[in-house]
Amino acid sequence: MKKHPKNKSRLFLFLLPLLMLVLVSGETIAQTYRVQPGDSLFLIARNFGTSINALKSANGLTSNLIYPGQTLTIPGGKTSSYTVQPGDSLFLIAKRYNLSLDELRQANNIWHDKIWPGQTIYIPHSGSPGGGNTVYTVCPNDTLYLLARRYGTTVQEIKSLNNLRGDTIYPGQQLAIPSGGKNSGGNTGSGSFTAAELELLARLVRAEAEGEPYQGQVAVAAAVLNRVRDPRYPGTIAGVIYQVVDGRFYQFCPVADGRINLPSTASSRQAVQDALNGWDPSGGAIGFYNPSTSANSWVRRQQTTAVIGNHIFYK
Repeated sequence: MKKHPKNKSRLFLFLLPLLMLVLVSGETIAQTYRVQPGDSLFLIARNFGTSINALKSANGLTSNLIYPGQTLTIPGGKTSSYTVQPGDSLFLIAKRYNLSLDELRQANNIWHDKIWPGQTIYIPHSGSPGGGNTVYTVCPNDTLYLLARRYGTTVQEIKSLNNLRGDTIYPGQQLAIPSGGKNSGGNTGSGSFTAAELELLARLVRAEAEGEPYQGQVAVAAAVLNRVRDPRYPGTIAGVIYQVVDGRFYQFCPVADGRINLPSTASSRQAVQDALNGWDPSGGAIGFYNPSTSANSWVRRQQTTAVIGNHIFYK
């Protein structure tokens, strides 16, 4: 059988423009999205810079109900994507694209730190679509009933807007609260803390967790915030950090040795913000210790909630 090198050359020349198109457009993806567990139309609209009504119209939806694995058409243009490289982390990717870690997590529905080379990460558009609904980050001990009561709405309305099939919610999850509901109080971010308090917490995070995994830095910040909310402890960040028991026992070593006065870092400040947004890798801890440096027998008897890097978290 005769070979036809010219035909192969022609085929290559025909495919070359298509190959170049694929390579050049590597930072964009088609206007479709595969629904992930925990997704809702509100979150998808928010992440892709469109509206719930536009999504429903583009996909012929008559309700807010969607399901994992469903493919949705995204109206209004393309969104960006990034292919994970060796050595990448969600924190570094978020920083590269001038996003918060929480924005990147929401866009990809990723609530852990495991990513791998070759994985596609969605880069969300900026904007605040969603018909004016309030975005709330779930805190420890929140329930749908408490949120509905706080915002003057109903459990069923929150479940419908967020495509929830059950009543289970988790810290760090972002929920859409129906517009028209009134907030009757509650911490939804940094609004109840002063800039000085947040800087103090960031300094403590640096002093306690510099060199630890980023997740461990967030966990330290979250544990302090959990202690602030616990009625057994002072109700302010400064009160918790500077608390002295029996007039001689400092709660945090950096206060005793002066490391609390070291300036905060970009990483420690971001960790504080992530903790404020509801991410709690500590598992609801109110304290932590390094077993290789702490001789305190009391903390070792407490319930362990997480082990991250050199720290054991407890409550």
